[in-house]
Amino acid sequence: MKKLIVLILAVGFGTLKAQNDHYQHHQTDTVKTEAAKKDTVDHAHHDMSNMSHAFSLNLPMSRNGSGTGWLPDSTPMYGYMIHGKKWMYMIHGNIFARYTGQDIFNAGTRGDEKFDVVSWFMGMGQRRVGKRGLFRFSGMISADNAFGGDGYPLLFQTGESWKGKPLVDRQHPHDLFSELSIAYTHMINKDVDLFVYAGYPGEPALGSVAFMHRVSSLYGPDAPLSHHWNDGTHITFGVVTGGVRLGKFKIDASSFTGREPDENRLDFDEPKFDSYSGRISYNPNAYWSFQASQGFIKSPESVRPNEDVYRTTVSAVYSKPLRRNGFVNVTGLWGMNKSHGNEHALLLEAAYVKNIFSMYGRYEMVQKSIHELDLDEKAYEHDALFNINVLTIGMSLDVIDSKAMRLAFGGQGTVYAPDERLESIYGKNPVSAQVFIRLYPPRMKVN
Repeated sequence: MKKLIVLILAVGFGTLKAQNDHYQHHQTDTVKTEAAKKDTVDHAHHDMSNMSHAFSLNLPMSRNGSGTGWLPDSTPMYGYMIHGKKWMYMIHGNIFARYTGQDIFNAGTRGDEKFDVVSWFMGMGQRRVGKRGLFRFSGMISADNAFGGDGYPLLFQTGESWKGKPLVDRQHPHDLFSELSIAYTHMINKDVDLFVYAGYPGEPALGSVAFMHRVSSLYGPDAPLSHHWNDGTHITFGVVTGGVRLGKFKIDASSFTGREPDENRLDFDEPKFDSYSGRISYNPNAYWSFQASQGFIKSPESVRPNEDVYRTTVSAVYSKPLRRNGFVNVTGLWGMNKSHGNEHALLLEAAYVKNIFSMYGRYEMVQKSIHELDLDEKAYEHDALFNINVLTIGMSLDVIDSKAMRLAFGGQGTVYAPDERLESIYGKNPVSAQVFIRLYPPRMKVN
């Protein structure tokens, strides 16, 4: 893995020199090429007019993902802009007040129900430094922990712990401070940027854009079951990332703390920088974004401290604007955790929005082990893996759509198809349902 990251950086910086030399000799052609691009979404001329991408003066803000990740340039954005003399600020977030019932027909023995609120709030600011520099900061908080340290019920979900026991069939709450980061980018030319990012906490260059910031996932309140196979490192207490953009490509690598956040969601965990990752991203046009990444995660789970994980992910995001204030946004991804064996996860999720109506769906296939599901090892063969298939369909309707905020009522249903060996515990096809009220910012205008 170390050799892979070294190779990625060597190729990147070697290409950097070639790009710069090419730019010096063919500057006119480069400018003409930039002007002739027809596959790029028009830059904003309203709220988004004076704010660039967080890591480039020559990319649109709509490409911003989480951490240093990329989204398609045509991705819709929701939030508030504040323009200062030298600084530009953005505030956004998501609040779901909901009732969820897991296994509503009592097919198995692990279902549960809860009234709760899941939420996150994020603010960022940036300013130019000289003619070629860009400084930015970002902060994110979550009030999840206010509704219990054991999170919310979600069948087959695993990861992290509560009161010394692994959380199973529940999604853990996120930390109050989910990101506090700074970054600096230096423009070499219009096609080349160098950047460095540091967070405590922050997100390393591993996996797709986190589910909380993917538009295909934004309309539903639940975390994917594949969260810890893809973007589970999005809250890491101690991360430093360095990278380079080379035209339509971006290469970044990170050193970070492998241990997931502890049970105290209000504190700051000890940074160790014992893990590492590398990622390649590619945006061929305004509508697509691809990434492939690999990382070594040292002892991520406190309940299994001697277990390290090698994670590999590949993802694609598609975003297409539609007429009359609509769009389609789709994400497909594959993730693999390698520890005792190879555990795979597949995800396909999509959101369709038309004016005040939205419809979304998610399909997943996740392989989980005896340890992940906290099963009796004597009842199953050694190192058994269980395939879990799940399909969720939901919809919502905005009842308030103003310049100040949006308020929506919605609901969703989920059907699970677990491995037949799990039917005695979960039933054959458990069904879950929930209703929610969603509060979120208005959509930014792009003319």
